[in-house]
Amino acid sequence: MIETDHVLLEKDGNVARVWLNRPHKKNAVTVELLHRLDEIITEVDADPDLHVLVLRGKGGTFCSGFDLDELLENYVGNTMAMEVAVLSAQVCDRLYQMNTPSVAVLEGYVTAGGFELMISCDFAVSADDAKIGDFHIRRALFGGAGPIYRLPRMIGLRKTKELMLTGKLLSGTEAVDFDLINASAPAAELDQLVADFVAPIVDKSPFAMRLTKMTINQGLDADVRSLMVMEHLAVGNALQSEDAKEGVQAFLGKREPKWVGR
Repeated sequence: MIETDHVLLEKDGNVARVWLNRPHKKNAVTVELLHRLDEIITEVDADPDLHVLVLRGKGGTFCSGFDLDELLENYVGNTMAMEVAVLSAQVCDRLYQMNTPSVAVLEGYVTAGGFELMISCDFAVSADDAKIGDFHIRRALFGGAGPIYRLPRMIGLRKTKELMLTGKLLSGTEAVDFDLINASAPAAELDQLVADFVAPIVDKSPFAMRLTKMTINQGLDADVRSLMVMEHLAVGNALQSEDAKEGVQAFLGKREPKWVGR
């Protein structure tokens, strides 16, 4: 286990478990936390033995957003606030664009900056009683790390406006119905839900996972003809990989594949 004041990284077989570690502040984000999280995302993505990143918060809550004490002391009323917004957006985008798939595990408050981290992950699972929402408008603030461009792509414009213009909070069960997250369960069953959700991700070819995730991420940002060309190129790359050969041979041989990640 690698430990800092604000973030913990545990390597559990092929799973990287990343913990936000400021439970006394409901895991509120600081500049130090953002820098360390950025380092950990980069480290995980460079490790071929890690096939999924699971992001979670210590103390029974995910993340309540930026630390308002730090925000008020250092950033409100001056132009440094723009630099924090840029840093937050960069870290969230690195999380979104990383080759390794990511799963946010939601408990307690998932608001503001915590909400932005959640929507930057590929998947999200939640305790039924979590409190999930953008929330910025309740404090006359504005989220700078993804809600206006990630959220509408997930849930559409009307639901995005419903969350962002009201500041409402959804439970885990409501967030599933909102198409915002993948699954929820009673708090006592959350660990099992995480294990069950991660299992069919972690055993896939890392090469195919990287290629598939990269192309899906671009699926709403280009015209159909361009996407068809990208798809053709992805097919060609996949068929030339060692993992594709292994996958076909394993299927024909009725055995489990042994991926090499290329």
